[in-house]
Amino acid sequence: MSDRLQHGVTSHVPVLRLGEVLLVTLQGDLHDSDAQQLQQDICEAVADSGVTGVVIDISGVEIVDSFLGRVLAEIAANASLLAARTVVAGMRPAVAITLVELGLTLPGLRTALTTEAAMELLTHHDPAAGRGRLSQELG
Repeated sequence: MSDRLQHGVTSHVPVLRLGEVLLVTLQGDLHDSDAQQLQQDICEAVADSGVTGVVIDISGVEIVDSFLGRVLAEIAANASLLAARTVVAGMRPAVAITLVELGLTLPGLRTALTTEAAMELLTHHDPAAGRGRLSQELG
């Protein structure tokens, strides 16, 4: 595991391990290079730690462009290949509208209204639990 992840941070984005889940909180704009580095760091952290879930809290993000949307989908795909599920929490209505307008379907990426709901979804043993009020499939 890289030194940055052992200390719980990437260059700009904190990555915290809470039991069997990685918690990533995005605040403000994320430059393309930082998004790519975050994708790599999360993939390495999942592989090295064997966590079963990743929560990406985007409540602090005002705008999600097509690149960041694709990175989120790729993080979910990579985590899935490593036997971990990904949930995006805290999506603002404007962000959801933008993703739809861009035509971005995010297959395999689940959403939750809050970080707490995302953690509950990932730590619950029944994979179908939490759908509906807590989460929905995008795509």
